[in-house]
Order: sequence, then structure tokens, then C-alpha cells
Amino acid sequence: MNIHVHPPLYPSRIIPQPRRLLPSRPLIPNLRMGHFLSLSAPSSAEVPRKTEADTSSETVGNPLSKGSAEGLPLLEKAKGYYWYPRNGERILDACGGAGVACIGHARKDVAQAAVAQMKAFSYVSYAHFKTKPVQEVSDWLINSTGGEMQKVYLMCSGSEAVEAALKLSREYFIWKDEPQRVNFIGREESYHGTTIGSLSASGHVVRRGPFEPILVPQFHKISSCNPYRQRRPEEDDEAFATRKAAELEEQFQRLGPDTVAAVIMEPVVGAALGCVPAVPGYLRAMKVVCEKYGALLIFDEVMCGMGRTGVLHAWQHEMVVPDLQTIGKGFAGGYMPASALLVGAKVAELMKREDRTFTHGHTYQNHPVVSATALKVQKIIQEDNLVSNVETAGHTLEQLLHKLLGNHPNVGDIRGRGLFWGIEFVQDKTTKEPFDPALQVAHQVFRTAMRDFRVLVYHGQGCAGGGRGDHIMIMPAYNMPETSILDIVERVACAVEKTFGGS
Repeated sequence: MNIHVHPPLYPSRIIPQPRRLLPSRPLIPNLRMGHFLSLSAPSSAEVPRKTEADTSSETVGNPLSKGSAEGLPLLEKAKGYYWYPRNGERILDACGGAGVACIGHARKDVAQAAVAQMKAFSYVSYAHFKTKPVQEVSDWLINSTGGEMQKVYLMCSGSEAVEAALKLSREYFIWKDEPQRVNFIGREESYHGTTIGSLSASGHVVRRGPFEPILVPQFHKISSCNPYRQRRPEEDDEAFATRKAAELEEQFQRLGPDTVAAVIMEPVVGAALGCVPAVPGYLRAMKVVCEKYGALLIFDEVMCGMGRTGVLHAWQHEMVVPDLQTIGKGFAGGYMPASALLVGAKVAELMKREDRTFTHGHTYQNHPVVSATALKVQKIIQEDNLVSNVETAGHTLEQLLHKLLGNHPNVGDIRGRGLFWGIEFVQDKTTKEPFDPALQVAHQVFRTAMRDFRVLVYHGQGCAGGGRGDHIMIMPAYNMPETSILDIVERVACAVEKTFGGS
């Protein structure tokens, strides 16, 4: 299938850089039709720097023009796998917003479930009544873990869920008469949320930056698990995981082993690293260290969980069960703001045995409409066998990304799992040298993809450490057909080609 290449909808000013970024690459093979997609050459081979002229355009049809006070396009509707802005053609959704829209947009069956609950009652305080929707979705979640998680707190955002996990970790040790456990260990190049506690646990340099003076000092960091940038020559997965476990053990010793309440990590790192899975054996090695010193292990699966990587819970790939788990995003697929904290046996059994109550609550905690909607989304995923489809479609996506972009001189790494894939851009494929952050290379790819090829990807910086490194993420809906997966990859490949000066 040929992709219609839209002409630029506003002039792109290109600031010359000191060096040419890559040679011109004129053609991208089209897998379905056996011919080639050609692109008109930009005026320079350098990555364009974002300028005031670029961001202030109000050309009709430009998805990045000022449709609001913040320069965002005004959205009229979304349906299936497409966004429909007021101006311009529809945009193919390759990322579900932030990895949220896992079953597509505007499903009537989900809307009907939400409305049905609203007609019965739309709100009740969790402190006053139990409700059937909350009980049903909580039971469903517990069963989905094979009973490994035994208690559920339902909330509305990933940040809330992480905040609750951190607080419950602390209170658990108060109940155990170990009040000295006040330290937490997170990882560099991680992201756990936007509230003070969850941001303190995060290692995302840019997002932490403005708030460093008020972040909590009891949160400490070890390095991330990023084999592309950290693996030593001749080091296999086992040796790499062993070295990482040793680093965690050293941090326990430095802080005092009996002062650490919990270690928090993403089994597959999302926005901060761009879909980087832990190497086999790493999560188990981390758990062994935590158990050795009596600390809890928290898995943040807000972005990578609920089917996104080809199993419902990311820890189920290796059956490394956490003590606490957070979920969000794909939990309700964007139809309601939904998240949850899942509590494992160690903590839940103590609470039951000693009749303990978590000192925590939100106005909209255990919201009945959120619960009914999330349960409907999860039943659709279950009944349509979509988690299995994620695994199958994920292999297709992986193969296509490597085929169309694997040999590009500025694509350093393609990594991910299921329908959760990241592409990291580098100046030099051999040295892995990242681009100057001021160039905003990932943003340029995002902008070109959106403007010229009508496909939306997620973009970020910081995957190389210290705020350096550019990546985009592809996170399509679980039920997206193979033809649309190919369409995404072709459009993204064209956008990468054009951004870096291909003809």
C-alpha cells in the first residue's frame, strides 16, 4: 500500500549544524506491494531545530497548529484506531495517547456499561458503602494474578497508585514495629508519577528538575537495567543481572539494611527509557536481595501492565511476584481514569491477621463508575483473547520495525515486548553517541510523523542518562489488525527517514 505523503503544512526552517548527521537514504521498501515509497528531499541533511516559526503556525490542517492556547490541535472525535482533529485528515493512533487506549476508541459497549452504572448510582464514598462494581473488579484482579495478590485499592491515576504503594510500605513496617525503615530505593531513568512521593521515587532527570529542592531525601537510586547502554563486552544476561543485584546489595549496605522499606521498579521501563524490558533473571535477582534484607518489592506496572507486554501482568513472564503492584492506563483503556494498588500475600495477610487498616484514602477511591468501566474493558480483553493477540501482533511489530528501521544509521536500538516498543536514535551507531538534547530529535520525529504522515507516536528524552538520549514509543491497541500494524511501521519509517534527511 502506498502512503500518501502530505506536503509540509508549514515551512520548516532548518538551522545548519556543524556536521552532517547521515547520508541520504532515498528509498524504503514497501513490504506489501513490493515497490518503494519515495519521499521528497528536505533542503538539508541536518535534523531541524524547533523554532518559533515552527510552533506558531496556524495553517489549516496542521495537527501541530494552534488549536488551543497551548498550540495543540483541537480534537473533534476519536473512533477505532484514529484521531479526528477539527482541521486536517484523520491521524492513525500508534501509541494510545500514553499507552492507554488498548481496545481502540469510542466503543459503544464500554460506554453502555458506564452509563448503566451511572443510572444506578454514580458516586458513593468508599468509607460509607461497599458496592458491587468495586467488589467485582477487585475479585477479577485478584483472580487474574492466580491469587498471588490478595487485596485491591482502586484509584484514578498511576501517580495515586504509586503514592499509595509507598505509603503502605511505610505503614506495613510500623505495624511490624520496624519504624526505622524510612528509606526507599528506586532506579535512574525511571518514572513513577507526578506527585511529590512518586516523583521522588523516579529517576527521570527532566521531570524531576524543577522540583529537586522539595523532593523527599529518603529516596535513593541505583542504575537502571539497560543492556543496550550498560552491558559489558562478553557479559551474558546472567552476569549482567548478577552485577545489578550486587549494586542493589551495596545500596542496602550503604543505607543500613534494616532502614530500607521498599525497592520500586518497572519490569519494562516506559516513558523514561523507551520500552526497555529487564533482562531474564534480573527481577528475580532483585527480589532475592529484597527478601534477604526484609524489604518489600514494588512493581510499577502502570504503563507496562494489563496485557501490554503479552501477559496480563508483566511479572507473569518470569513469575516473579512482587509484594505490591500498581496498575493503570490499560486497566480501563482510557474510558475512565482508573488505576489500582494490588497487595500481595505478605502485606495482606498481616493486615488481616492483625486487623490493620491502611491510613489512606481519596475522594474518588473505589469509584463505582470507574470500576464498572474498567471491568467491562477487562472482560472484552479476556473474551476476545486480546492478550494472546498482543503477543502475536507484537512479534509482527518487532519484525517490521527491524526490517524497515534496523539498518538506519541513526537508529541505535529497537527494543520492547508485546505491543510496547521503543526506538532509540543516536548520532553514531557504533559509539552509541546520543544527540545534543537541544536538537530535540525525538520531538522532530514525532512532529514529522504527525504532520506529514498522520501517525501519532509517543516521544521522550533521557534514555541515555542525564537527560540525554532520544526515543519514540509505539503502543498500538491490542485488537489492531496486522494491516494497521504494517501501516504504522511504514508511516513511522517514512517519518524517521524524512527527519534525518532521507530523500
